[in-house]
Formats: sequence, C-alpha cells, structure tokens
Amino acid sequence: MSIKQSAGGAGGGGGVAAVCLTCKGSCSGFQPHPWRKACITCGCSTVDHTPGGDLEDDQRMGRLLADSPCSHLTAKVKGGGGLRMYKRNRMIVTNPVVSRKDPTFNTTTYDWAPAGLNQKLAMQYMELIPESQRPVSGTEGALERRRQLLTQLPIYDQDPMKCQSLASEEEITSMLLFVKQYKQEVLGVGEVALPGEGGALREAAIQRTAKEAKDRSNSDKKDALEHQDHSLTNSSTSSATGSTNGTDDGTKTEY
Repeated sequence: MSIKQSAGGAGGGGGVAAVCLTCKGSCSGFQPHPWRKACITCGCSTVDHTPGGDLEDDQRMGRLLADSPCSHLTAKVKGGGGLRMYKRNRMIVTNPVVSRKDPTFNTTTYDWAPAGLNQKLAMQYMELIPESQRPVSGTEGALERRRQLLTQLPIYDQDPMKCQSLASEEEITSMLLFVKQYKQEVLGVGEVALPGEGGALREAAIQRTAKEAKDRSNSDKKDALEHQDHSLTNSSTSSATGSTNGTDDGTKTEY
C-alpha cells in the first residue's frame, strides 16, 4: 500500500448556483434569502444545497485560521491583498490488486485528512470513522463533511459585513475585536495522536508563537536603531551647517 499526501485546494464553484439535494431538479439553484439561512427558490436550508467548490471551503477555513496560533495551516494568496487559504491535506491511497493476472491498483482519494500524520496513523484515523462518513472524494461522506463546515463555520461569525443586525460602527468595531480575541485565545485545531503521544501540535504552536514574538522584537529593535542613526545623522548635519554659517558671519564682521 502506498499513500500520497498533497496540500492545497483545487478550484471550484465558478459562480454556478448550488443545486438542492432535497428538491433535485425542481430547484434551479440556491438563491440566498435576505436574512434566513434558506433558499428563496425552494425554501430548503443552505446546507441542503450542494456546497461550493473546494476553493470556497479553503477560503472559509483560511479566514478562520488567519491571525491565530494555527495560521501555519494556511498560505498567503499571491495578489490576494493579505487573504490566506487553508492548506488542505488530501490523501491518495493506492492498494495493489493481487487477485488478477495483470497488476492493477485500487485508488482511493480522501478530500481531507488531518495534517502532520505519517501514513500508518493517517489510515488508522480513517478506519475509526464509520465507512459512510469517511471523506472519500465523490461520496456522501465527503459531502456530509462539507455540510458540517457550512453549519459549524458560518461566515457571519467572522465577518461583520455578513451580519444583518449590527446597527452602528461601534457594534462592528466590537465584533472585530471579539473575533480577534477568540482567534488568539480560544481557537484551536484538534490533534490526532496515539495514546500517550499527544501534545506535539501544542508544543509546536508554543515554540512558533515564541519565535514570532522574538522576530517581532528583533524587528522593532532594528527599526529603533535605524531611526536613532537617522536622527544622529540629521543632528550632525545640522551642527555642521550651523558651524559653517557661524564662520561666514564672523568673517563678514571682521571685514
């Protein structure tokens, strides 16, 4: 058995309205209600419609994890103005089929797998999940995981512009501060480990936070020194100029 793991999300969505899984063909596509979490076309819930593509999922996770101790699970989008994307960890499992004369392989692609696991532990984790709920690409299990993301990570929990009841700038500012605080103090990512072997992710996060703080401190010290050097240069230049002016004045007085 061989396993290939890859990071990064694939494109998807493309602006096509999501199809309702309950109404099937009778719904022309998801049209959001102004304030209800439902489709105005068929009345079904948002999660009853086919979620957007992987790109939309990874953007949602990226917004959540950005500016938090878990930001290492994201990557900065080039030209995205600071936007961060979740580094999705896919898993491709290839098993040889030995019952046939010609060598063939069965390949299973998991849309998602916990990051940082070796091959054996990754498969142990998947085997503990009921088969119908495993996030195998193209199955009900993968679709259910995306439904859970929509339910657990609504966009209005992170973006005040998506909220309908914030009536003032003060309320918007308060929400932004709240989001910043819970990202720094509450947000976490579960760790998969064998009994007695946990804590690696937490320790790595502590070390990474300490390193970032040290880097910021060194950067601030460097900026302060550069500012001090610049001030000393300006002071020296001003002194030299003043001395020259004084000599000129003295010369003019003697004559």
